[in-house]
Amino acid sequence: MSLNGRYSLGIVLTFVLLAASMLYSIPLINLFFNYKTLTADLFFYNRLSLWLVLVLVLIYNFFLENRSFFVWEEKKYSPLFYLGAVISLYFICLFGGAFLNAIIIFLTQEKPSERLLDLKKLFKNNYFLIIFTCLTAGVIEELLMRAYIQPRIEKIYNSPMLGVIVSSLLFGILHSTYGTIGQVVVPFFIGIVFALFYKKYSNIKILIVCHFLIDFISMMLMNFIDPKHLSLLNL
Repeated sequence: MSLNGRYSLGIVLTFVLLAASMLYSIPLINLFFNYKTLTADLFFYNRLSLWLVLVLVLIYNFFLENRSFFVWEEKKYSPLFYLGAVISLYFICLFGGAFLNAIIIFLTQEKPSERLLDLKKLFKNNYFLIIFTCLTAGVIEELLMRAYIQPRIEKIYNSPMLGVIVSSLLFGILHSTYGTIGQVVVPFFIGIVFALFYKKYSNIKILIVCHFLIDFISMMLMNFIDPKHLSLLNL
């Protein structure tokens, strides 16, 4: 199999494993622990399954692709650039996501995600779970969606724009488990912003920090916000 063929297989494998983890890990874990409802422990094990996906992709990369995990070499910048990039990306995603959410709510009268309502109960004053969940999302999703999938799509099709669009679309689809239009459209928008940044600056650490920050602030707000306003959070 050619390198592009191995890259293609790796992309499919990565997306399928991520989707399977998000959709089926909780029912599978319940076969062993028999939780009656979604609990903090069950959700923690669900997040652990995403780390397993990363390990499996790393194994595939090492043994079958036999190439560096990072197709694009990581670039280094000054501390001031790191700070400015994180702040700029955060506010672009915050205001852009809020604007898109407002349009969707106005047009569809969409109600808050039922899953967000369940998560609000789990995260109530559970700061360990909040931090672990945000860390998992930042590290796993950025390493797999941006550092792994995006440059491989670009290389296969020789199209930077296709790499940006497809990786962002897959990123949005993975968030469809929240069950609302807004929770697909906003992640797709954030995916576009992050993918364009990664293409231009080739630094995944900035995206990991920013992703963590977006989720962490949103989840902390869940402790105080009225449930009817949960649809405004860009998780």
